[in-house]
Amino acid sequence: MSIIRTAVIGGGAAGMMAAVFASRKGEKVTVFEKNQKIGRKLYITGKGRCNLTNHCDINTVIQNTPVNGRFLYSALHFFSPEDTIRFFEEQGLPLKTERGNRVFPVSDRAADVVDTLLWTAKKSGCTIRHQTVKELIIKDGQISGVVTADESIPFDRVIIATGGLSYPVTGSTGDGYRFAKKAGHTIIPVKPSLVPLETIEPIDKQANKLLLKNIAVNVYDTENNNKKIYSDFGEMQLMDYGLSGAVIRSASSHMRKMREGKYRIEADMKPALSEKKLDLRLQREFAERNKDTYESILRSLMPKEMIGMFLRLSDIPYDKISSEITKEERHRIVYDLKHLTFTIKDFRPVDEAIVTSGGVSVKEINPKTMESKLISGLYFAGEVIDVDAYTGGFNLQAAFATGALAGSGKD
Repeated sequence: MSIIRTAVIGGGAAGMMAAVFASRKGEKVTVFEKNQKIGRKLYITGKGRCNLTNHCDINTVIQNTPVNGRFLYSALHFFSPEDTIRFFEEQGLPLKTERGNRVFPVSDRAADVVDTLLWTAKKSGCTIRHQTVKELIIKDGQISGVVTADESIPFDRVIIATGGLSYPVTGSTGDGYRFAKKAGHTIIPVKPSLVPLETIEPIDKQANKLLLKNIAVNVYDTENNNKKIYSDFGEMQLMDYGLSGAVIRSASSHMRKMREGKYRIEADMKPALSEKKLDLRLQREFAERNKDTYESILRSLMPKEMIGMFLRLSDIPYDKISSEITKEERHRIVYDLKHLTFTIKDFRPVDEAIVTSGGVSVKEINPKTMESKLISGLYFAGEVIDVDAYTGGFNLQAAFATGALAGSGKD
């Protein structure tokens, strides 16, 4: 029996996992990666620490995958979060579980995840070629090879794991969508997910790039009776266009059918204090500094770069003496500190997103194998598929699971 020749297009999380599993099955595997290093996108995930999965059960992953989560059922049964953890630890990479069941390498270095994947792939017998695939070769509804800039190479199987359109500097330039479309597949329109947000309210120039730590945010759908759709705690960054930071990117994945004004974000600048306790603190501040101005008092409550924005919000004269601030004005200050409000205008461009929503329609992919229902021998894995999860390691788990299943080719 002849050895199956398999091409994996894309050396990211899904592609490298697919390559390992195909090699372990006895196939002759070649990974085509256009960058000079594999896994470039992995280097920037989790702020360079790489949140590679979530230590949870399969149903929790599906629940945290709002776009086509059920499609992942077979892939997750084949390669669950527990399997991901076991895979990396068996290759010598110690892992740890943090808040929200997020799993990271003990070293806090995404590079160690990349190195582990590369070492495992090479140990399994994979060949890595740093070349760009230009076209697929399809004959009579069957994959027969790929075309690079230099040659046409025969293959029995091709696994497309090229990623989406997010962070194009890492090589995610939408090649997989082009290959799939030319093969007859439907491409669900791509939009950003886990992305910064533009706000209607202007951000002061001096506050641009200001990072606010230890704040709480609540997201409301103004078109659905102001229903709270998401809450988080962590870092938010003010930008000249609006908002960024970990809590904002996470919040963006909960926003669907974006329209200007549809969503409102309220940031709690003092989450450790109730409104009552914050009010008591202000009363003490005003009493102890009864000759200081309102602007001076604000310096003890927030970064100086934010004071101009907050002064306009509270509509209290900056030079008003604290002893003259009324009870109603003090209550307004308390409310604004606990409910700093931003009206969302739009997502930032897709090339600023961590992941993309949209891609190859799951209706045209066999969920038990990841093989195309249209072209025999053509498989898909990772972000190129129309599957979109929340933050917390769920997107990488989906990439590893679909990659492992595509590589194995198992029913």
